[in-house]
Amino acid sequence: MGIGTGLFYFLFGIIVGSFLNVLIFRLPQQKSIVYPRSSCPKCDNLIPWYFNIPILGYLFLLGKCKYCSEKISVQYPIVELSTGIVSILLMPKASGLEGLTNYAFYFSTFCVFICHFVIDLKHKILPNVLNIYLGFLFFTYSFFYFPWTYWGIGFLLGGIFPLAVTGVFYLIKGQMGLGMGDIKLFAVLGIYLGPAGILHNIFLSCFLGAIVGILLILLNKMDKNNPIPFGPYIISVAVIQIFFTTSYKSFISLLF
Repeated sequence: MGIGTGLFYFLFGIIVGSFLNVLIFRLPQQKSIVYPRSSCPKCDNLIPWYFNIPILGYLFLLGKCKYCSEKISVQYPIVELSTGIVSILLMPKASGLEGLTNYAFYFSTFCVFICHFVIDLKHKILPNVLNIYLGFLFFTYSFFYFPWTYWGIGFLLGGIFPLAVTGVFYLIKGQMGLGMGDIKLFAVLGIYLGPAGILHNIFLSCFLGAIVGILLILLNKMDKNNPIPFGPYIISVAVIQIFFTTSYKSFISLLF
């Protein structure tokens, strides 16, 4: 595919990324994602359309609100640029309906992942609406490509196993080991990853979370008594499993 096609997919990606920023900002506050128009959270002035142009709007404003000079989070251009780059990388390798279907599936999956990742880091929640959408996406795909035992058992293992561990942890410590959003995300991922894949994710995400948590405590960047957002670790492992399948399988073969 030529430069023009790549540019089209990049522009489409950053436009979608701009919408993802709206979701990231509004979903935790349970606000409408279509109304009202975007405004500065500090001075409440409406943002003109030309300052909402993905990436360029941030550069034009030099990262500050035009009216009150409130700093604009660098999250906005990072999400837009990341989505644009991923859109290019996922450009259909096959022509026709098959290529577009694969693109739509994997690009949509990435979009949910990046929303979950940022929202959980900022608010320590994984919105139900995103888990429901991801579950519908995975079920639609898995229904046609995998036997029902694969996605059915994967779903049950992803939900029941973390829930049981969390229950035991609560009985022992009197605290929730995982949030319900994390458990729902595990269940949804099980639909696509299957029984073995979701168990790998649970193990590896817990291992990754423990390593990062210990490092942050040693560096005095985190209090061990404060809960940490676990979604980013689940998603980081899932990204490798879904988007870097060959590397993931090679790594798993070394471990097991």
